[in-house]
Amino acid sequence: MIYPKHTPEIIKPLGKHLTFDIPNDSNEIYLTFDDGPHPSITPLVLDQLKVYDAKATFFLIGKNAEQHPEIIARITDEGHSIGNHTYQHISGWKSKNSEYFKDIETCASHVNSKLFRPPYGRITRSQSTHLRNQYRIVMWSDLSADFEEGLSIEHCVHYATNRVKSGSIIVFHDSEKAWPRLDKALPKCLKYYRDQGFSLAPIEMH
Repeated sequence: MIYPKHTPEIIKPLGKHLTFDIPNDSNEIYLTFDDGPHPSITPLVLDQLKVYDAKATFFLIGKNAEQHPEIIARITDEGHSIGNHTYQHISGWKSKNSEYFKDIETCASHVNSKLFRPPYGRITRSQSTHLRNQYRIVMWSDLSADFEEGLSIEHCVHYATNRVKSGSIIVFHDSEKAWPRLDKALPKCLKYYRDQGFSLAPIEMH
């Protein structure tokens, strides 16, 4: 499936309860990592972030979080933030609201956060309306596409850097599927962000 690598500006007003970027005057950008925690990949990502003194936000799948609480402790101890990414990585478009909300609640028992990212970015208006009082629903402005098998590392870096500006939210994945690209792309991106003078901050509730 093909995903747009940059969220079109025309879409943003349609999702009034969704956060696509976080404009600021501090030259801050926001790296996010989906689908962890992974027992070996997430620690390697954390090691890379530490090298560049970069903070990020990790949107965690509940069933993975349940198995690796020690990694969640490391994430938060090192100054990063965490978010709910449902328990089983289910699509809001393909789920009944009751099923979707229950899955999020189950994840919340393992991921203590008021940030939420819908898997695949797929959430209905009724779902977002229901969740907006409980969570900050975080989407993205830029997609690295590191999960696309066959994508070159150079293209992954390009998608994660070529339109980045103050307030951008960039998506990576600390997963086995993404690792063949993330392994080499992440250090290149982190160096680019540093050289461009960006500050990499965690996303907060408000």
